[in-house]
Amino acid sequence: MTVADHTRPIIVVGAGPVGLTTALGLDFYGLPVKVFEEDDQLSLDTKAGTILTRTLEAFRRYGVADPVLARALRVDEIGGLDRATNTPTLSVRTEVLAEDTRYPFVINLPQHHLEPVLREEFEARRPGALHMQHRLTSFRQTAESVVATFETPDGPREVEGAYLLACDGGRSTVRTQLGVPVEGVSHDVRYMLVDLKVDLDTENPRDYPYLAYFSDPQEWMILVRQPHCWRLLFPLPPEAEPPGPDVLADKARRFIGDVRDMEVINTVVYRVHHRIAAQWRRDRVFLMGDAAHLITPMWALGLNTGILDAISLPWRLAWVMRGWADDMLLDGYAREQQPLATGGSGQMAEQARKYMGGEGEIGDLMSSSAWGLAATRTLLGVRIGVDDATPWSMVKMGREPLRVGDRMPDAEVHAADGRPHRLHDLIDDSFVAFYFTDARRRPPIPHDTGPGLRHRLVSRWDAPLDSGLRDRALLDVGGKLFQRIGCPPDTLVLVRPDDCVAAVLPIRDGAAEEAYRRIVGR
Repeated sequence: MTVADHTRPIIVVGAGPVGLTTALGLDFYGLPVKVFEEDDQLSLDTKAGTILTRTLEAFRRYGVADPVLARALRVDEIGGLDRATNTPTLSVRTEVLAEDTRYPFVINLPQHHLEPVLREEFEARRPGALHMQHRLTSFRQTAESVVATFETPDGPREVEGAYLLACDGGRSTVRTQLGVPVEGVSHDVRYMLVDLKVDLDTENPRDYPYLAYFSDPQEWMILVRQPHCWRLLFPLPPEAEPPGPDVLADKARRFIGDVRDMEVINTVVYRVHHRIAAQWRRDRVFLMGDAAHLITPMWALGLNTGILDAISLPWRLAWVMRGWADDMLLDGYAREQQPLATGGSGQMAEQARKYMGGEGEIGDLMSSSAWGLAATRTLLGVRIGVDDATPWSMVKMGREPLRVGDRMPDAEVHAADGRPHRLHDLIDDSFVAFYFTDARRRPPIPHDTGPGLRHRLVSRWDAPLDSGLRDRALLDVGGKLFQRIGCPPDTLVLVRPDDCVAAVLPIRDGAAEEAYRRIVGR
């Protein structure tokens, strides 16, 4: 791992899931980082509870997937049910993704259980880098840095950093002080989230999926099996007071049937928003997560869209701070992520919300392909608009040839050491040019000569020992990856450190280097 030669840390404001994940990402790339949180403890609210596959892949890269999974409940079916008939409607089976990811499932884990895991892992790697009870009061930018002022129990404190990343929520102090307007609407709609201690497994057995969406024009509900309890999410009528424990218990019974013992252990009320910041970067300051986008909490698109931000920005900062890229690489963060939040996650969540209440259809979000449906709902189907010629998309209708902007599948290949490797392990801290060609013909695959770019041959024919290619050849057993990519023979696929396909080109001398330089500006 290359450590950036930079003395000023990156300042992360906010220690929620997006802030902590971003900090773990910066640590992964060897960048100096400090995190500042206004409160004296992490959130205790029973907030976001479902973590999608794409987020798990980010956790794997940043080294926290295993401890997160150890505390979570894995779910391979996202169930859609019609409440009136109790019949399945839009069930999603994630096992069809097994060849594309090492995590062919989503997980249920409430936010107040997730945050301590992320905190423990970050503090173990960067002792003293998390600062609680630091409320941001102001900041100023210079040509070389950002100076942030915090109110602390010991009085005001100034911290100078290379960049400031605002992960400080929907009421972001950073966004307000920048004067960035927020566009969109706040609906006159609220959701109530209720955690129940109830036995639906043995004493009152139910065969509902661990993640079940009950659609109904009169009274829809989402039922979630958390590792330690059951969770309900349902809309509150306008102006209605949140119901008390007895009313909540009666409401739960209307959905899950009569049960003997039930205890309400936690409740939260949410306002429904679809609001996007008009600008996500101002020089050395970046908006992330809820500070950049407030999205209807439906289909788990709130927190998980924030993690897409935490996938996109850290590697860019690493390339710039290492001197491998021009500053313009940082502009790609907002250019790529803002449309996904505005027209992608935001619109998808809004359509899902209306569908749950019988207000509309979501046919344009659905696929006749089980694989396409699963890829869409797990965020593996995101296509990033990497340039003006590349259309972004949140929906996969089925398996099709990989295009620029698509996520590279985490397929299995075999390297010279004889062991199987997952493709994403090879991409983690580098651009990689994959040359899909025939190893027997001794193609001229470049050696890794400069920082930031590697070259790998992918072939269903193992590279002979006398070919000179063994050290950079990957065996694609049965040509499965080649078939999945759907490219013609002798094709170069350039992949970024965030698993995004950056270019698909015919193999020729210098093609990978030229494409790489266009992206990084060096």
